[in-house]
Amino acid sequence: MEEQLIEITIDGQNVRVDPSANIVEACAHAGVKIPTLCYLKGISQNASCGVCVVEVEGAKSLVRSCVQKPVPGMKIRTSSPRVIRARKTAVELLLANHPDDCLSCIRSDTCELHTIANILEVRADRFPGYKKYPMPDTTSEGIVRDDSKCILCGRCVAVCEETQGVYAIAFSGRGARTRVSTFLDRGLAQSACVQCGQCSVVCPTGAITEKDESREVFSAIEDPRLTVVVQTAPAIRASLGEALGLPAGSLVTGQMVAALRRLGFNRVFDTQFTADLTIMEEGSELLERLSKGGTLPMITSCSPGWINFIEGFYPDLLSHLSTCKSPQQMFGSVAKTYYAKKAGLTPDHMRVVSIMPCTAKKYEARRKEMDGAWGWWKEQDPGKVPARPFFDVDWALTTRELARMIKLAGIDISRLPEEEFDDPLGQSTGAGTIFGTTGGVMEAALRTVYELVEKKPLENIEFTKIRGFEAIKTAEVVIGGSPVRVAVAHGLANARVLLDEIREGKSPYQFIEIMSCPGGCIGGGGQPVLADLEKKLARSQALYEEDRKLAIRKSHENPAVRALYQEFLGKPLGHLSHELLHTSYKARVF
Repeated sequence: MEEQLIEITIDGQNVRVDPSANIVEACAHAGVKIPTLCYLKGISQNASCGVCVVEVEGAKSLVRSCVQKPVPGMKIRTSSPRVIRARKTAVELLLANHPDDCLSCIRSDTCELHTIANILEVRADRFPGYKKYPMPDTTSEGIVRDDSKCILCGRCVAVCEETQGVYAIAFSGRGARTRVSTFLDRGLAQSACVQCGQCSVVCPTGAITEKDESREVFSAIEDPRLTVVVQTAPAIRASLGEALGLPAGSLVTGQMVAALRRLGFNRVFDTQFTADLTIMEEGSELLERLSKGGTLPMITSCSPGWINFIEGFYPDLLSHLSTCKSPQQMFGSVAKTYYAKKAGLTPDHMRVVSIMPCTAKKYEARRKEMDGAWGWWKEQDPGKVPARPFFDVDWALTTRELARMIKLAGIDISRLPEEEFDDPLGQSTGAGTIFGTTGGVMEAALRTVYELVEKKPLENIEFTKIRGFEAIKTAEVVIGGSPVRVAVAHGLANARVLLDEIREGKSPYQFIEIMSCPGGCIGGGGQPVLADLEKKLARSQALYEEDRKLAIRKSHENPAVRALYQEFLGKPLGHLSHELLHTSYKARVF
């Protein structure tokens, strides 16, 4: 590798850099940070903002360092007076048409434009604004778009096209009328958008954000007539600390539980409980399909962005989906039936809040297919009518929303003691923990399916072949004397590869896991913004670390799940399980 490096000069210092990198990356390697707004590693560069310019000896004009590669002998100045003036002017021009609502903006503490304006000491508006914008698009359940805050960096467009393969948004218009819009300028809810939220994670400003529902949750907590319970997704324990200023990958499980109690939730439960429940249902479904000739390959159904994608782009393959609801929705059904009955509550006086790494979970919670608990209650009391629109999960908040709630309450999570989840819906296993990273659902399922069939413990329960961030991972496991071929994909553009194989009749797999977001839930659209690969890896490793620490690491050994079947559900794939824990999906027209 050393032989491939070239020598250049950066601010008077001779350094050796990789010639395949751009100048931004080369300077970072040399310890010099160049400010950027449109640049994002791993996607096509729009090179539109002009903030990353540098001075290159011999060049007629300043060079945009996000697209220029170094050449041997290049001499670069990154902070000359000429460079600083140009960067400052570029930011001033962006701010001319930017609203001045920084104090109330949802991205006020993570806005890259605001940060760079401070670094460049932009203190006044030198240029008059000239653009007019439509009202914010609030049609989507999960995402809000505000054109007035868009700086046309192109990150959202590139991620939607290249990482997700959805193409829901694109540039339209020319010159001063250029903007990012959907096809025919429809609202996101009427577009191809799958609400994965990857656009909101990479947006440098508040132009694309999650739809904040924290005020509604605070109001419910303050209502003495209501019992408000909360569930936390596996990935949250590895990312909430980061959103609150701790290092990436900080594992804050116990402190998170303590913080949620201090916010006023009546019970703090764990979505990992229903992750284990999902494995019992999904594993049983896979075995039934394998033994009875059902549709194969069977594909997991935990990721709502992925569900939206297959409904919109591959509706002919819907029979391949597992009929299992996601752990979030299974939890809502169980909480408002089994737990409500045990606690002497009725669903009218309960509210279920979920903390999710995902913006698409907001949409999933509002799907008409997700009201299984109310059907059960109607059977108990046929004359009962809900006092309000009924949902198994009332609100799904993102990691970012919970972080803002904790900050608002003045809670310092780093100083809180570790506390335990409440019983019975707070008991979980290591298998439930690893649901939060790509390959985790598959690994959890294999741990259980193998032992259910073989009737003996696995020698090594860690399936390392399906771990990691490769685009598509594959493995073969012998179960019951027969090979079961499995595949794992994360990011919807990668999912297309596996789906096209199925559509062409060329898929060699029996079981496929698909997560809509890069890295799985640890890279979800509701997670802390601008997570690079290193941060996602740190989050993922934190989940594997917690898995290894737990006494029980297989879903079928969760005593609380066993009790749920004995006391209420009966058995996996039984009548009540189908009523509460399974659903169906249909083609989505846009």
